[in-house]
Amino acid sequence: MPLRLRLRNDSPVPIEVDTVRLPTVREQTADQVLATEVLHGNVRETLGEFFDAEGSASDDNTLVWEGDCRRIKRIAERLSDGQVRVEGTAGMHLGAEMTGGNVVVDGDATDWVGAEMKGGRIHVRGGVGHQLGAVYRGGHRGMTGGEILVDGDAGNEVGHSMRRGLIAVGGRMGDLSGVNLIAGTIVVGGEPGIRHGAGMKRGTIAFLDPQSAPDVLPTFRGAGNCRPTFLRFYLKHLTEQGWPVPDGALDALYRRYNGDFLELGKGELLVRSE
Repeated sequence: MPLRLRLRNDSPVPIEVDTVRLPTVREQTADQVLATEVLHGNVRETLGEFFDAEGSASDDNTLVWEGDCRRIKRIAERLSDGQVRVEGTAGMHLGAEMTGGNVVVDGDATDWVGAEMKGGRIHVRGGVGHQLGAVYRGGHRGMTGGEILVDGDAGNEVGHSMRRGLIAVGGRMGDLSGVNLIAGTIVVGGEPGIRHGAGMKRGTIAFLDPQSAPDVLPTFRGAGNCRPTFLRFYLKHLTEQGWPVPDGALDALYRRYNGDFLELGKGELLVRSE
């Protein structure tokens, strides 16, 4: 039976729960977990002021957060192994800097999901906010490994300064995805915003919806049509993970654009043309 933390006392002031770490709580009783200090605004309080707890993470290495946790920040931050589930909505910095393990959110999540992530997998069944898999302000590299799957919509600056890994957004995506992209792959299933790949050096951004092709920046050049083999493998993998791959995307023809030629120019945009 997993350790279940059920939100009892919601607060308009955000609560930071980065001290609630799976390697620690799996060695603790429910009462010891509730005695963990968390940051409520600028005041330290115990987790038990806001949550009830039952079960134990010692057997299946699983932690479950229940309720509307949109103001609960830093869930699964720096996770290294095991599984964290959110049965509801997750707050900012979900899975930030994680190196391994698996995070699943049944609902939506807010900003900075998987920021500077290094490994593991995050799957959000709903939508997310801005800066998905992005670099923190003042940093040099965003996501450097792992996978982030979002079934719904995402905001702006997806994969900002991403170095490695895979990000897949099933719905609409905001502006400036892949800005300053160094390497890695971003897959978009729905309607895109504008200015994708601005400043990218390497890497791939693939647009799977033939009805909503993006406006390509003038610093990119057309490089013909293709059916990328690597993209087929990625899409098959995403299908196995339950991500909503658009019909016909595996065998479709894609228009390829190289850029950004204001930078290294070895990145590519793959725009589905049929």
